[in-house]
Amino acid sequence: MPRSVNSVASRARRKKVMKQAKGFFGRRKNVWTVAKNAVEKAMQYAYRGRKEKKRSFRSLWVTRINAGAREHGLSYSQFMGALKKNNIELNRKVLADLAMNHPEAFKAVVDQVK
Repeated sequence: MPRSVNSVASRARRKKVMKQAKGFFGRRKNVWTVAKNAVEKAMQYAYRGRKEKKRSFRSLWVTRINAGAREHGLSYSQFMGALKKNNIELNRKVLADLAMNHPEAFKAVVDQVK
């Protein structure tokens, strides 16, 4: 009995990986073994990057809130502590947006917690 290989599926699998490698430099874009490794590594970086993005955005929000709070004579930790004590449930993303784009609204929040 002849050996049966599913070349349709194999080709489709390779084609999918080669499509993902489009735009890579040198042999990474057109040599199967090199492209496969490059795509696998790229997927690892992408997965890790999605987690890091959340961290970096939170850090940015904290920095913006801190800058806005210090304009009104409070540190970040004092401001966040006062928010918790007064049961004001605004998340950091919203507070950072207020501090950056709507300073009068942020001032109103600060005045409410002082």
